[in-house]
Amino acid sequence: MNTKLTLLAVIEILSAMSMGIVILAGTYQFLKYWGKKKYDIQPNNQAYGIFMAAVLFSVGLTMSSVIQPLLSLFRIFASRDIGTLELVIKFLGYGAIYIALAYVLAVVICASGNFIYMFLTPINEFEELKNNNISVALVVGSIIITLSLLTNNGVDLLIESFIPYPQQYPK
Repeated sequence: MNTKLTLLAVIEILSAMSMGIVILAGTYQFLKYWGKKKYDIQPNNQAYGIFMAAVLFSVGLTMSSVIQPLLSLFRIFASRDIGTLELVIKFLGYGAIYIALAYVLAVVICASGNFIYMFLTPINEFEELKNNNISVALVVGSIIITLSLLTNNGVDLLIESFIPYPQQYPK
């Protein structure tokens, strides 16, 4: 058994769970505050709840793009001859950067997709959400989720481009 790889796997699981909970809870609280403050949407509004669920799913899906690059990073770091503490610190540092980048991209994808769709349609989607129009919530939520599905591989590739791969050929 490779103890370095096992240690990094446990750290990855724990950090992904804790960061996932913090990010999703923070996103949920922000959406709840924003809906109330800007559009006076009440907490028991089912349409806005569907919209928030779609955004949270999309954020989680986009954040999952971090997993494969982190696994690649595990393998690279585990193969190096460095101490366990240095290994953990490097992993946490890169992991935090990858997670922050994925979160920013998730927010940009959700927000830009939503606002572009709102610009293209004649109705005010947030006014419809405020009026508890579930069909509008389902359409907007589906668009947000579909955009996340379509951009997920690009986010994965972008994050993977930051992996410090070893040089294969002499310069």
